[in-house]
Amino acid sequence: MEFLTDPASIAIIIAVGFVAGFIDAVVGGGGLLSIPALLTLGLPPQLALGTNKLAASFGSVMSAFTYYRQHFFRPAFWYHCAIASFCGAVFGSLAVSVLSAAWLARFLPLLIIAMAIYTLLSPNVLGTEQTFPPKAASRARQWGTGLLLGGYDGFAGPGIGALWMVCGTRLFGMPVLYSCGLARAMTFTSNAVALTVFLSLGLVSLPAGLLMGLCMMAGAAVGARVAIRYGLPFIRPLFTIIVVLIAANLAWSAWQ
Repeated sequence: MEFLTDPASIAIIIAVGFVAGFIDAVVGGGGLLSIPALLTLGLPPQLALGTNKLAASFGSVMSAFTYYRQHFFRPAFWYHCAIASFCGAVFGSLAVSVLSAAWLARFLPLLIIAMAIYTLLSPNVLGTEQTFPPKAASRARQWGTGLLLGGYDGFAGPGIGALWMVCGTRLFGMPVLYSCGLARAMTFTSNAVALTVFLSLGLVSLPAGLLMGLCMMAGAAVGARVAIRYGLPFIRPLFTIIVVLIAANLAWSAWQ
């Protein structure tokens, strides 16, 4: 990739990777920064999505492990959800390969803007910050949520962590830190599946994905610890403003 010889582009990847990993570990939605950054650097839409899956896998495994070690995620409660996310991610990532680059270039900015607006207009979307242990959700609810969100993450993925957290608090009735743990574990599942599919299709830039992924891992390690210690409200306004500005710029470029 030619842009990897440009110091400015490398600096963008490093900075965006760390910030995206941090945000993803705290409130979800790191892809709202990393995907626009990769598109802005000149990657075609399918390649940007595949490269983002490689980078996001680094961040999600680090943050999932951190929440697990702090007892905010119990794998035994959520194996149906994990299997459903696996299946959904397979179908979603395969769908990307059959869609045209032009259509994706127009669709992704709209998707990013929609997620940013939803976050902006839903200040209480993450619910309570209590830390009592939740019970397992019903099998049907886990399968329905896992298939839908796993499919979305395999297809595109911007804001998937935030969507999982919304489902954790609103659909499953979980405290916010347990929703964080669930979101990180499920996004790691769908990221790993989608990454396998994208790699088999040759839709991953390994140099860019590895560099951004290592930075995401560092950001996720810091972010998960900050979330557990301080909670979530401090990051939302800045996050939403940045996302809206980047998404608006991408939409202008794609639709003008």
